[in-house]
Amino acid sequence: MSRPTLLGLSGSLRCEATNTRLVREAARLFGDCHFEIADLRFPLYDGDAEEAEGVPEAVKRLARQIAEADAIVISTPEYNKGPSGVLKNALDWISRTEGNPWADKPLAVMSAAAGRAGGERAQMILRSFMVPFRPRIFQGPEIHLADSRKQFDEEGRLLSDRYERDLRSLMESLRAAI
Repeated sequence: MSRPTLLGLSGSLRCEATNTRLVREAARLFGDCHFEIADLRFPLYDGDAEEAEGVPEAVKRLARQIAEADAIVISTPEYNKGPSGVLKNALDWISRTEGNPWADKPLAVMSAAAGRAGGERAQMILRSFMVPFRPRIFQGPEIHLADSRKQFDEEGRLLSDRYERDLRSLMESLRAAI
């Protein structure tokens, strides 16, 4: 098999977001691959705007990236007990594109949050958001990175052996599914 493409989606737009760090760490543990992080800076979904202007080019680009990826990793923060609006908005826009780029795509879902549950509720809700798209969502090991700002070293690597072991296992399963 040629070098696989791994696409990462971080539900946070912050420059130093722990969800982005977690996606990058997942890519490192996934192993040799072509890795990209998706740009989720889309306008808010508005059916009237879609009707008048069509689907934005940035959304079409993400739909192509999803379709062309061999596997995908999504990490969500937990805002008010759910996934970020940024991530939900991106999913809403992608649902408006031609076809279903997510269909049967190997997908790992994880979360990083400041709280002690590590975004567990947000991740559960995100998993339900993905059901209509019909990807192959990996069920575990689950990655809920608690107190996430304290979980990475200066180079962006996980400090906890347990978190790294579980993330490595999840990425090995994801890679094997390609």
